[in-house]
Amino acid sequence: MSVSVVMPVRNEELHLTAAVERVLAQEFDGELEIIIAVGPSRDDTLAIAHSLAAGDERISVVDNPSGFTPAGLNRAIEHASHDVIVRVDGHGELSPGYIARAVALLEETGAANVGGVMDAVGRTPFERAVAASYNSPYGLGGGGFHHKDTPAGPADTVFLGVFRRHALEDVGGFDETMHRAQDWELNYRLRRAGHLIYFCPDLHVTYRPRSTYRALAKQFFLTGNWRREVVRRHPETASLRYLAPPVAVILGFGGLGAGIVGLLLRFRWAGLLLVAPTVYCLFILLATVKIPADPAAKLRLPFVLAVMHACWGVGFLRGPIP
Repeated sequence: MSVSVVMPVRNEELHLTAAVERVLAQEFDGELEIIIAVGPSRDDTLAIAHSLAAGDERISVVDNPSGFTPAGLNRAIEHASHDVIVRVDGHGELSPGYIARAVALLEETGAANVGGVMDAVGRTPFERAVAASYNSPYGLGGGGFHHKDTPAGPADTVFLGVFRRHALEDVGGFDETMHRAQDWELNYRLRRAGHLIYFCPDLHVTYRPRSTYRALAKQFFLTGNWRREVVRRHPETASLRYLAPPVAVILGFGGLGAGIVGLLLRFRWAGLLLVAPTVYCLFILLATVKIPADPAAKLRLPFVLAVMHACWGVGFLRGPIP
């Protein structure tokens, strides 16, 4: 069986070469091609993509004028030659044997999409703190594909994914109006159409987290934005995991601001408003103790967790900007 690897990228000059090299290093018996869909970038992503294509005939580059991930995925899939579609991001590095194992799982399970563990790995102390938060239920709420001990089996969604092309075509591909959360939304439509989504911890993708507080805040704000849109379109998908960050923002951060104002104005009940933020601070301290991390990363964990929760929650409350 042959595969087409599709990569939507934008501003990925730091990681693109490593991501492509991991794909090319895969030991796989069938034909393999890589289609890189490049969005408008502020760095040398486009030049790097063309350089990689010039060095290997299996690589091609297509334009993604909108720059949005689902549009890039659909453009790449349109140019794909094969019946198995492997999604890889510019921030991701496939583990050895990933493609061969995924193709075997498609055959064994009859699934429309198989995927595995999003293994966040950072290099700097800040990135390692973000990675530790990603890999912990205290950070992202315990999504199955963040944990290596999640057992193999049917799943609501998986990280990235290896798809049967006909299943993607059956549900109309990626929804280009979903600028974020498009993978979760696609897997929801696949399941609703009767297709199987299958998780296997044998499949690992190394994920490189954001490297600054600003980039992390923007990422989680937009993620919260679009999770709100998923819930708007599919209300039955709302869960405690997705509602916890906006609740934390309202009770924790909102209570802190109101409590401080109340104390300044000497309202007798002002202290009660500080209960929720105090509980949240205790939660952050507990999470910092519980999450495995090296000392330098531990120092940054409380701030990283607060940024993740607050920005996700504010983004969810705000919703996508029309």
